[in-house]
Amino acid sequence: MILPIILYGSKILRSKTHDIDAEDDFTELAANMALTLQKEQGCGLAGPQVAVLKNIFVIDTTSVNNDETAPVVKMYLNPEILEYSTEEYYYNEGCLSIPGIFENVIRPDKIAVRYRNENFDIREETLDGLVARIFQHEYDHLQGILFIDRLSSLRKRMIKSKLKQIARSSM
Repeated sequence: MILPIILYGSKILRSKTHDIDAEDDFTELAANMALTLQKEQGCGLAGPQVAVLKNIFVIDTTSVNNDETAPVVKMYLNPEILEYSTEEYYYNEGCLSIPGIFENVIRPDKIAVRYRNENFDIREETLDGLVARIFQHEYDHLQGILFIDRLSSLRKRMIKSKLKQIARSSM
């Protein structure tokens, strides 16, 4: 089932999330989130973006994949970032909850993460490049942080009217 995307201006996007328990029905939720992400041609979708205040997000790099690497399609439950690299780079980010706005955001290139997989097993791995960036972007959503919060005050002022338009359309 395709889920409605919560747009900028909703308090839900500024809320912190809670851990998923093994008893929670996260399989159907993750499948619906993946379908929604595919329909919207995005590369990441977090619980708050579909009005679920749980620590869950899905990543699907199929829409942004190049021929050099295999696409990553994955569900992350109760994710944590354990370590950030000191190397950082800019990348033009967008967000399904903030349609039409794309801005350069600086983030660490490599991160060490821990999460639970679809079997609720704990996994740890090191991510880099695009997948690390998407993970950080979606992890921010779980903390109530949006990519626009990482922009300079000048850039925020420059997109202020666009943000107001999105907020008005979400009411």
